[in-house]
Amino acid sequence: MNGQLTAEVVARAASLAGRAPSLHNTHPWQWVFDGRVLQLHAVPERMLPVADGAGRQLLLSCGIVLHHMRSALAVLGWRTSVRRLPAPARPGHLADLEWEPTGMVTEAEYARAAAISRRYTDRLPYEAPVSWDEFVPSLRAGFAPDDAVLDIVPSKCGPALRRISGLATGLQRYDSRYHAELYWWTGHVVQAAGIPRTALVSAAEREQVAVGRHMPAGGTAVRRAETVDRARILAVSSESDRPQDVLRAGEVLSAVLLDCTAAGYATCTLTHMTEFAPSRAELRTLLGGRVLPQALIRVGTRPVGAQTPPPRPRLPRSEILEAVPSAVR
Repeated sequence: MNGQLTAEVVARAASLAGRAPSLHNTHPWQWVFDGRVLQLHAVPERMLPVADGAGRQLLLSCGIVLHHMRSALAVLGWRTSVRRLPAPARPGHLADLEWEPTGMVTEAEYARAAAISRRYTDRLPYEAPVSWDEFVPSLRAGFAPDDAVLDIVPSKCGPALRRISGLATGLQRYDSRYHAELYWWTGHVVQAAGIPRTALVSAAEREQVAVGRHMPAGGTAVRRAETVDRARILAVSSESDRPQDVLRAGEVLSAVLLDCTAAGYATCTLTHMTEFAPSRAELRTLLGGRVLPQALIRVGTRPVGAQTPPPRPRLPRSEILEAVPSAVR
């Protein structure tokens, strides 16, 4: 392997990294490869103006795909370094990746890359995560502690989390713009974006999970009817809402999702409590008041026999990767 990353390798990595989750499956990112550097750009046209008026979740999603891309390139034999926000005059230019060939791929890198394709948002109830206390140290070791703060919310905080989740739901109950946006992006797919009906839960299933976004019901099934939800709740927070801090929080969120998936856990990212100032303020207080919560994650063990749904749609590679002519070999 020489020291030059080819367009073909970048294309393979982009296809895998494109499985990254985003708010309502909007994929608000674009990669540009010129043979010298791989650039990550935000796509503001894919931002949700009501649920994400400040653009924090766009940045969070882009941080996730940035980490996914680095994980995909790592398993293909390329170690990357990142410069975040390299062009202050162009705030949509979020990161530049540079690379060098690596002598070997570690077992952990293989596991993370494999988890990209296996991970999906599971909105159903979970059993308690098995061997959780033994897993937490390795989970924390999977990211730089300066990038974001990861809190394991104590189980005793369950009633408070349910109350805050209910507050967030109540704040948008009569917001017609919020519901119009939510219904546009859920229950159907437009050009491979949006949440398909098969990824939604029924009204009865929704009641089985105490902490979750109130979304349109998908059918009338009651799966995992005997499962009492005992998911653990994790919080990813940042020191500030500056773009670089939110981007880094997205990278940590990605690491947590992939490492949990690699360990066999189910996950579901929750951001509805951070979308409204009152619920976010209460969540911040619950977490100790020192950091700004960006996302929560439900983590647990799927019951034996739980079915794996078909892969959720993603934008084609041609929509998220541009290789300029000089990069094409």
